[in-house]
Amino acid sequence: MKIRVQYILIMFVAMLIMLSPIISDAHVKWFTEVTPKKESIEQILTPLFMIMALSIAAFLAVLSQIWPSLDNIPFFQKLEGRLDGYRKYSRYILKYGTAVALIVQASSGSIFAPELFITNTIVSILLWITIGLLLIPVHYATKVAALLLLGLFIYTTKEFGIFYMLDYGFYLAIIGVLLVGKTKLEDWGFPFLYLGTGLSLCWVAVEKWVYPVMSENIIINHQVPTFGFAPTTFIVMAAFIEFVVGYLLVVGILNRLLAFVLTLIFISTTMLFGTTEIIGHLMIHIVLIIFIIEGVSFYDPPIRRHDTRIDQMIFVFLNFIFTLSTFILIYYRFA
Repeated sequence: MKIRVQYILIMFVAMLIMLSPIISDAHVKWFTEVTPKKESIEQILTPLFMIMALSIAAFLAVLSQIWPSLDNIPFFQKLEGRLDGYRKYSRYILKYGTAVALIVQASSGSIFAPELFITNTIVSILLWITIGLLLIPVHYATKVAALLLLGLFIYTTKEFGIFYMLDYGFYLAIIGVLLVGKTKLEDWGFPFLYLGTGLSLCWVAVEKWVYPVMSENIIINHQVPTFGFAPTTFIVMAAFIEFVVGYLLVVGILNRLLAFVLTLIFISTTMLFGTTEIIGHLMIHIVLIIFIIEGVSFYDPPIRRHDTRIDQMIFVFLNFIFTLSTFILIYYRFA
């Protein structure tokens, strides 16, 4: 059983690494100026798409049963124990990491993302005030900074639209963690961070299905290897991998492994996309570091509400299909 588990995990990690150039380019709008062209729903729901959706749902159902067996492997037990010892630093990493990410953004004249340029002096001043408050080692200052950051996010949402800013919804989760620190709701902070980050990844993955022309342009201009696949096929596969990563973060499976692999991927592709990559993904790096440290011990995945293995597998299968369908429907209708 251990050999089979390791083999499946190796194959899964290999798929992530193989598709890393386009996964790291999670927000395709950062790297292309081509005019977005929405595909028809018939072109999105192709036989390839349907086969991959059903196959991945079945794979995740099986994975949900074999993943717990890793807890019995001595190496993973030792690693878990060592990482658990760093949990006391998680909130400090998030607090000061957010400050560093905002400094990088402010220095480049943007906020939240490379393409969201600051055109208002007051916004720039408030952003620097937020950074200063985050650097003060007092939790009341942190809360004020979180409220200011929330105000800046709301303002930016009014400027660019709510569905545009859903790409960066994980900032709301970060704000939530900072606000509930040292309160009775503190334990809800990191689960909310997992949820917000996972949903953001799912949302930007759907963009590649609905507006594939942007991803195709990136593949051509940056000479991204497609490993023998046609660009359209490669984009569908890459988007599925990204969606699965976000989904697994939400349901609480493979969090530490996924965070570690994604961190390596983002670092390895920085040279390909340059400064924009650093500005856009630095905050994600901070969040992934926290996920590596935290694991999922605080999180009670919904799958545990079902007693038998068959019930759990059916739940994961149907839940993935439902989640995938919902995201595509909402994105296609409103984005």
